[in-house]
Amino acid sequence: MSKLPMIVGGVGTFVGAAVLGFVAVLAREASQSNKEVHALQAQVAHLEGELAVLEGHGRPNVTTDFSAEVNLPVVKESAYLDPLASVLGEVIVGSDVYVAPFASIRGDEGQPINIGDETNVQDGVVVHALETQSHGKAVPNRTYEVNGKPYAVYIGRRVSLAHQSQVHGPARIDDDVFIGMQALVFKAWIGHNSVVEPGAKVIGVTIPPNHYVPAGMVVTDAATAARLPEITEDYGFRGLNEAVVHVNTSFAHGYDAAAHPAAAAPEGGHAPAAAAPEHAPSGH
Repeated sequence: MSKLPMIVGGVGTFVGAAVLGFVAVLAREASQSNKEVHALQAQVAHLEGELAVLEGHGRPNVTTDFSAEVNLPVVKESAYLDPLASVLGEVIVGSDVYVAPFASIRGDEGQPINIGDETNVQDGVVVHALETQSHGKAVPNRTYEVNGKPYAVYIGRRVSLAHQSQVHGPARIDDDVFIGMQALVFKAWIGHNSVVEPGAKVIGVTIPPNHYVPAGMVVTDAATAARLPEITEDYGFRGLNEAVVHVNTSFAHGYDAAAHPAAAAPEGGHAPAAAAPEHAPSGH
């Protein structure tokens, strides 16, 4: 009888070892399965990003300690992003927006970035922002609040960002503003119906509505900003932005129709041919 406990103990040890081994196998398989799921999810995200690029809707950002989520730009159907432009991450693009070749709108560090309806982002423009999150927590003083929501960069409606200008967040540009060629806006708020003329730099200040920053001027303090000239009837660039917005919304419609001729065609027919000029030359 004395051998029975030994036999039972041996069997128990064997069964215990078998169970532990089985559990270990299940754990390895579960781990492998999780890896496969994550790999599949990564492939799906990659394919979604590639499809978004092909459809002209930008591409996703990557995850970092200051950007925990992967986001695709949200682009209204009537907007047009040139294939040679780069729009990525958490970017909201409104209706009838035109983004020209070699423009870069990067919502992968400071987020989100808003581009309002009928705004144009011209050739070589850079829109970017300092990081707004760090390890899941908001970084203070890196956003502007508009209608109760924080933005790393907020660009309103009917804004023109002319060639090679830069808007670096935190920044806010209200409606009907013209930012001239090679101008810089950084840590600043530009009030509605204002003009930042070519080559000017606005850093760390608020520009009142209906004022302009002369070409090449550097504005970095509130006192200088308060003395800026007001836009009057005889201001040379008065009405310029309205004309520029018209040109670029026309580009958005025209290039989008050219890129998607089937969608532009009437139901059951073909895309309408371009109208000939009223005084088109005759002959060949």
